[in-house]
Amino acid sequence: MTIPWLYFGLALGISLLVSAAGFSRVYYFVSVCYAGSIAAQSVVMALLFQDSISGWALLQLLLLFVYGVRLAGFLLMRERSAAYQKELAAIELRTAKVTENQKRWIWFGVSLLFSLLFLPALLALSAQQQGVAVASLPFGVAVMLLGLGLESWADWQKYRFKSANPSRFCDVELYRVVRCPNYLGEMLFWLGVWLSAVSAYQSALSWLLTSVALVYMQLLMVGAARNVELKQDERYGAQPDYQAYVRSVPILLPWLPVYSLRKLKFLVH
Repeated sequence: MTIPWLYFGLALGISLLVSAAGFSRVYYFVSVCYAGSIAAQSVVMALLFQDSISGWALLQLLLLFVYGVRLAGFLLMRERSAAYQKELAAIELRTAKVTENQKRWIWFGVSLLFSLLFLPALLALSAQQQGVAVASLPFGVAVMLLGLGLESWADWQKYRFKSANPSRFCDVELYRVVRCPNYLGEMLFWLGVWLSAVSAYQSALSWLLTSVALVYMQLLMVGAARNVELKQDERYGAQPDYQAYVRSVPILLPWLPVYSLRKLKFLVH
């Protein structure tokens, strides 16, 4: 299955259009624009492939749409939360010096990433349009559903907890299993997207482009978890109950007893 370059170019154009909102607020490039781009790509591709799409491919597009809309809604709701205002002010301060030229590079870079993340779904749609079965779709979609459910529930738990306890670290429910269950859900979701089209990767370039996007996203989530750890160390490090929490609850993977990412200095978020 060759890459449908025309559709990929359209996906990139959609991401560029949606991500242009980042010029107003730089942090939107990697938050609301990210979510909106995924949702917009899923809608447009559903319309373009409406005559051939069915079954698991249709469910995959629905999950991508729900993922994007849910994440965008959560980010915008969090932005208005009183508990998040201090962190939002710090983000605004960090991004205030970004030049217009730098914004243009960020705009293109994130838009390319968003379209590459969507590429496995595009390959599955293209294969289905040509009458080729994609045997890996059911398993990949199942992993996507697991990741989306985990991330959504973790985000809601933390939002609800921080609204009631703005000065305490979140250590309830899923956060007693791993300290960053929302990032684990994100990692699982995109792993599922990649796995869904494995049987349609019939060229070295397909493997390369989809794998680069997946690996980048996984590393980004590990870097985000490290960033959360550093911020929490700064806020709660003097509290004995926090120290007991970080010593007993893995930071990202429940099956891997890794309790700190502080030493991974090459990871940035």
